[in-house]
Amino acid sequence: MNDFERATGLLHTGMGARGMDLKKPETLPIFETTAFTMDSLTELAEVTADKGWTYSRTRNPNRAALAETISYLEGGEASLIFGYGMGAISVTLLTLLQPGARLTCNAHTYGETFTTLSSIMKKMGVETDFVDYLDMDAVRAAVKPNTKLIYSEVVSNPTVKIADIPALAELAHKNGGLLMVDNTFTSPFSIRPIDFGADIVVNRLTQFMKGHADVLGGSVTTTQALVDKIRPISMLMGTPADSFASWMILRGLRTAELRIPRQAKTAEKLAKFFAESKCITGVCHPSLAEGRQKELAEMLFGENGSTPMLSFILPEDIEKIDAFMKALKFTKYAPTLGGLRTTMSHPVTSSHFSMPDEQRRKIGITPGMIRLSVGLEDPDDLIKDFANAMKVFE
Repeated sequence: MNDFERATGLLHTGMGARGMDLKKPETLPIFETTAFTMDSLTELAEVTADKGWTYSRTRNPNRAALAETISYLEGGEASLIFGYGMGAISVTLLTLLQPGARLTCNAHTYGETFTTLSSIMKKMGVETDFVDYLDMDAVRAAVKPNTKLIYSEVVSNPTVKIADIPALAELAHKNGGLLMVDNTFTSPFSIRPIDFGADIVVNRLTQFMKGHADVLGGSVTTTQALVDKIRPISMLMGTPADSFASWMILRGLRTAELRIPRQAKTAEKLAKFFAESKCITGVCHPSLAEGRQKELAEMLFGENGSTPMLSFILPEDIEKIDAFMKALKFTKYAPTLGGLRTTMSHPVTSSHFSMPDEQRRKIGITPGMIRLSVGLEDPDDLIKDFANAMKVFE
């Protein structure tokens, strides 16, 4: 057990990557180099045996420092850093699943994850059972003897429903499989899925962890044994993040303790405001949860706050939705999330464009749904702005 708090650890972890004296600079240097030179074959053999720095696609101090910090935050043995969140997901799936295997995925999932599983993994001979994780009996029924992996987001994108991580972990392990969890919407500042039984945790570092909407990246955190299996596939497929992106993400991550909890609290205030609006027919956020969802929110998040993400349902009138969006001063459309400023997206025409309309509607994604990524603006300013924009529906 560390004798310091997370806020302190976040600032000091990753400053001493092995093989380089990185403790003297106040800011971690950027090792923007393709390779590291050696004076002899003897030195090369020593560096290689020690898993040191040779070629940057293989290993790089900036990527190593970021991986160390992510592992610290998620409570995992080791992490790998990727150029994109989807790279982290795809390479892990391709490494761990063989032809003939099955996996179970939450029907409430990110559109590109859905496409990866239903298209790419299917071509690789891996079948996916998409199940509504709000019904754990249905999940249990979907698990087959050859189900090697259960996959879920902690909080679904964009319907913002909470998955029962402990129950999913128990089910996966009982079947001899693994539980892989995407923690992007929540982050380790709200929950560490490994603490609740998850085997593999994905973070799309592009979003809240970096938090400044200026660089792309992803991570996988798991055991050292699984990292050792995934690493060579990542290297061969060319998916590791470069040194500058890794440095940028770590720089942004240093302030995440201040940013993300505040964004989550603002999201709670906005969710309450939207729930009281006459023109909005539905609001999705854990702070409004009832029944089992409320129990899960209390068990998984406690007092940490859950997520800065929420969604709400407007009337299915595209002209009025356009007018609503144009009337907003602070919140603009962006095909991403997790930045400093509040942004919104329209899942039907963006993240879930490739999902059939019937399947979208079945899980609550309608043309009137707006997904909101809450930023660092004053919550009262945001509420006033939304209240003014919603006058178009009166």
